[in-house]
Amino acid sequence: MNYVDGFVIAVPTANKQKFIDHAATADSVFIEMGALRVLECWGEDVPDGETTDFRKAVKANSDESVVFSWIEWPDKATRDAAMAKMMDPGFVDPRMDPAKNPMPFDGKRLIFGGFAPVVDIQK
Repeated sequence: MNYVDGFVIAVPTANKQKFIDHAATADSVFIEMGALRVLECWGEDVPDGETTDFRKAVKANSDESVVFSWIEWPDKATRDAAMAKMMDPGFVDPRMDPAKNPMPFDGKRLIFGGFAPVVDIQK
């Protein structure tokens, strides 16, 4: 069964195009390493919650937008192998080099996790 890495990010709204450019460059690495799909979604209808919400989760400021993203992998083994390769100190790819493709957001407030699908309904 597929495996999914999910992300929520606070991105300065003024950096929308920089984020799109950054993601379009970096996300191709995941595809080359076996990901089936990468989806980056810019928040348009992200309501404030009473207890918690997406904005609170990433401590988004009033001048920031929330981005919800995920990477679909064919299985956890493919994902684990890709992540191990990318974390290897010998891995060099300019698309993932912060000096050449800087993150246009505060990476300390990015939240992420790996998820095993339990329900998958498709048309």
